[in-house]
Amino acid sequence: MKSTVSTAELEERVKALVRPERWAHIQRVAALAREIALKNGLDGERAYLAGLLHDAARDLGEEELLRLAPPENEVERAHPLSLHGRAARVLAEAWGVEDEEVLEAVEGHVYGVDPQNGLGMALYIADISEPGRGVNGEIRELALSGRLLEAYRLAVGNKVAYLTAKGIPLHPRTLAVYRRLQDAP
Repeated sequence: MKSTVSTAELEERVKALVRPERWAHIQRVAALAREIALKNGLDGERAYLAGLLHDAARDLGEEELLRLAPPENEVERAHPLSLHGRAARVLAEAWGVEDEEVLEAVEGHVYGVDPQNGLGMALYIADISEPGRGVNGEIRELALSGRLLEAYRLAVGNKVAYLTAKGIPLHPRTLAVYRRLQDAP
């Protein structure tokens, strides 16, 4: 792990920032991200780290989210909670995490990541399919069977369909990832 701080210390920092229910979710996501990564030939410990950090800023107030991650577009201005991935990245960097792929995974777990970021795909899938959520089990099983890209394509496609059906504007990054996945072999 490229970091100047231990995983145990990061666990304590994250745990101190979130509600107990969020901490339980974070632990499930981190464990599942590790498992998905290992089943797909990726570094399980780096995936665990991304999972540990992904919701570090999720329970912060809007003012703090806006301070850590100023909105870059209208979707973010209208939905400040959507900034929590970028804000979590800022926190992780401040805590000494330097692994760019992990940082991109943390930031991208809200909007999606480039399909070249295997850790990011593992985290995205773990976040939307961890057993405590009670949904997306088929996506989780697909990823655990070694079909990470296929699972990620399904996960992002489901998110786009859900948001579109609800009339919620798509974040430009989500739309870009969705289009990239449609063109991927």
